Amino acid sequence: MLKHTIQQAVKFSEVDSLRVVWHGHYVRYFEDGREAFGKKYGLGYLDIYQHNLAVPLIDLSVKFKKVLEYGDDAIIETRFVDSPAAKLIFEYTITSARHGHVVCTGQSTQVFMEPLSKELYITMPPFMEQWKKTWNITGA
Repeated sequence: MLKHTIQQAVKFSEVDSLRVVWHGHYVRYFEDGREAFGKKYGLGYLDIYQHNLAVPLIDLSVKFKKVLEYGDDAIIETRFVDSPAAKLIFEYTITSARHGHVVCTGQSTQVFMEPLSKELYITMPPFMEQWKKTWNITGA
């Protein structure tokens, strides 16, 4: 399983008056993790777009476990989940660097689409098939 981990500080603008990260920011942390994963493994949005593809989000789940507070760092682990379908699936775990506990987990699903016509791909685009071969990812 391909995975990538980043660490970033919780910003003052991300917390409420109790110094707790507002729940909507966890989705942005997932996005930050996805972007870092893409940069590391050649699956960034610009890499995908160069192949005349877009990958809109169609499903997102977040399971909150504990709070993340101002002054802490978020450790964001992003894992690629292989699928035979024409989609990208990622799983996430966010951990508090200060306390070591899991703050939340989540999953996102994106589909492949032609950007201008908005037509969805039914089968895996050749770019993604080649990407999987490059990283030795076999069928799910």
